[in-house]
This record gives sequence, C-alpha cells and structure tokens, in this order.
Amino acid sequence: MSVYKHKDSPFYHFDFQLRGRRFHGTTECTNKRDAEAFERGERERAKQEVKRAGGGVSVKLDDVGGRYYIEIGQHHAGADTTFRDINRLIEYFKPNSLLTDITDDEVAKLVAWRRGHRVTRHGKGKKNADSAPLISNATVNRSTTEVLKKLFTRAKSWGVKFDREPDWKQHWLKEPQERVRELHGNEADQIEDATREDYQPIFEFAGASGLRLNECLLRWSEVNWDARKIEKQGKGDKRVSVPITPIIREILWPLRTQHGTMVFTYVAQRTRKTQKLIKGQRYPVTYSGLKSAWKRIRANAGVTDFRFHDFRHDFATKLLRETKNLKLVQKALNHADIKTTTKYAHVVDDEVAAGLEAMQKSRRKSRTKVRKVS
Repeated sequence: MSVYKHKDSPFYHFDFQLRGRRFHGTTECTNKRDAEAFERGERERAKQEVKRAGGGVSVKLDDVGGRYYIEIGQHHAGADTTFRDINRLIEYFKPNSLLTDITDDEVAKLVAWRRGHRVTRHGKGKKNADSAPLISNATVNRSTTEVLKKLFTRAKSWGVKFDREPDWKQHWLKEPQERVRELHGNEADQIEDATREDYQPIFEFAGASGLRLNECLLRWSEVNWDARKIEKQGKGDKRVSVPITPIIREILWPLRTQHGTMVFTYVAQRTRKTQKLIKGQRYPVTYSGLKSAWKRIRANAGVTDFRFHDFRHDFATKLLRETKNLKLVQKALNHADIKTTTKYAHVVDDEVAAGLEAMQKSRRKSRTKVRKVS
C-alpha cells in the first residue's frame, strides 16, 4: 500500500498512479490501517474516474473547473466573475469530488444552499451584510446552475461520459418576467450630460448597437471595417454580429489610436500604485469598471430604475416602433428564438389599436351600405 506519513502532517497520505495519471492527497487518518482502507477506496474511485473519462481526462471538479477557465472562462468579458463562480462550486463540492458523481439530488442541495446567500455589499460591515436582501432567482441561475451545466457540457466535448446527467430544467428557478424599460423625455440628455468625456463613446455605442454590457467591451480584432460589421462571441458563447452603420463608424473611427487591442478606454483620474494606474494615462474599460461608472453616471443624472441592460431594451423598443418589423428586431438583437423578442411587441399596441379601429369602421360602413340597399 502506498500510504505514508508526511513530516509536516499528523495524517497519512496516499500516492499512486493509474494509467499514467497520479492520484495523491491526505487520508485525514492518523491510524495506518484506517489510512490503507481509505486508500483502497480512493483506488476504486480512481478506476471509475478513469473509466468514465475515457482513460485520459480528469473529472475531478478542481481539474475540470481549472481547464474550463483556461479554455473558455478567461476569455469572458466578466472573467473575474466566471472565476469566482467556478471557485464557489469547487469550494462547495470539494476539489477532489468527481463531476461524474454529481446527481440531481446534489444539484438540488447546491441550489438550496445558494438561495440562502445575500446580496454582497462591499465595505458595509457584517451587521448590514446580514440585513441585505437574498440574491434573486436569476442570480442563482446564472452564477451557479448555469455555470455547473457549462462544466458538464465542456467535459462532454472532452469525451467524458455521464451515466446520468442532472436534469437541468428541474433545477432552473422561475424568474419574474423581464420588464422592458426605455428612456423617456429628456432622460437621454440627462445621462449624456452626466457622462465623463472619456466614457461617452462606449455609452453612445451601447445605445446605437443594442449589445449587452460584456459585449460592448470590443477588441479591434472584432471590428471588420471592410465587411462593415462587428463580430464577436456573445451570450452563451454564441456569435453576435452588428453592422457598422454610419453612426457606429462615427463613434469608433476616432478611437483607433487610443489602444492597440481594446476599442474603448478611459483616462485614470488619479494615480493608484496598487492597480498600476497613472493619472492622465489611458486604460481599457473593464467589465467591473464600466458597471461602477454606470452607477455614478445614473446617480448624477437623476435617472431611476434604469440598468445598463436597459440600453438594449431602449434600442429594441425604438427600433420596433420605427420599423414595425419584429423579425428585424430579432436579428438586430441576435436572438436565436423570436419568442425572446416578443416581449417588445407591446410597443406597437398603438398601431394595433389604430388598425382595429380602422377595420371596425370599415365593417360598420359595409353594414350601413347593405341596410340601405335592402
């Protein structure tokens, strides 16, 4: 048996190889006989792991999460958020747990655990943190269930076989119907007046393109001037495409010399050694930085109940009102299913009412003519 006492630990450790892969760790046992029994169990688990993984892929959650982040997660606009979400799963299930062992029951317990978490309020102290509201169903879905499902999906692309994958639909929490908010009156002018000059381009682009916040963090490699379109990876790792209209070209063209890689930048207002920022220098706009900037702008503008994502809703409602074409709006928003786009259909209610009124008047005239003839 390959168990041994580590000089810096009171516990026995195990260390063995199977089909070229090393398995090692603590048994958390101080008795050698117990440690050997633990090691036998680990060998059996290792055999099952290697078998399910097709002989070459580790399905330990720590390894799966790490590989997913390297291959996919680090390229997300909100890579820091992805990293935290993966780490949360690893801490909950434990690093050495096998992805192939996660069942519906385990996922249900995970979701229940996550629903008990409260909204994070940085720097507010424990007392205020305890009084913070619980996170929403949408947050549970996006930060936990969806992330775990993505790990399963990626593992399958590596050749991992699951005897019984969790039924994800049954773990998806019901979310309230998304409300559609657009800018009214002089709200657009209020926002523009409250926006710093260096942030103006990205907010103008958000309003003109209808892209989501993370999709607005463009790279120059995603801007194709010759084809007159922007193509990049969007929500759910799906390709999104936006035509470079004259307005969008007018926004982007002057920015070409500001940064070699990223399209949108900001000017540091003060020197911060910990963040390696120098006052007056330009740096790429980041996901968290843009969210923080938007909170300040919204407060200074005096606009309430309007999220950054509502720029997308504003874009869609105004486009539909102008064109009366739901299919066109679907394509502009890069929606895979037109059912997702129908939430904007209310904006043509006035046109529907006018059409009904015209039809009813026409029918009334027809009946009047028939009566006169008879």
